[in-house]
Amino acid sequence: MSIIWTLFIGGIIGWFAGLLIGRDVPGGIIGNIISGIIGSWLGTLILGTWGPEVAGFAIIPAILGAIVVVLILNAILRGTRKLNRKL
Repeated sequence: MSIIWTLFIGGIIGWFAGLLIGRDVPGGIIGNIISGIIGSWLGTLILGTWGPEVAGFAIIPAILGAIVVVLILNAILRGTRKLNRKL
């Protein structure tokens, strides 16, 4: 049951990060889950575990890390789209 809870919370964190920056997360629901989980790992690694916790995720560092991941993914995909248009 904990893996389902982790995927659910990771998806919500990724979705919320996309809402905050006003850009869609590439990949839909799966992209939300991946960006939420990777972003929470990155945010916790850089900022530590402070703030409220849900299902093992420190919410504030997780959201900040997910925002970074979403911005990086959008920049990479935007660059590849421009490359494909030039070819």
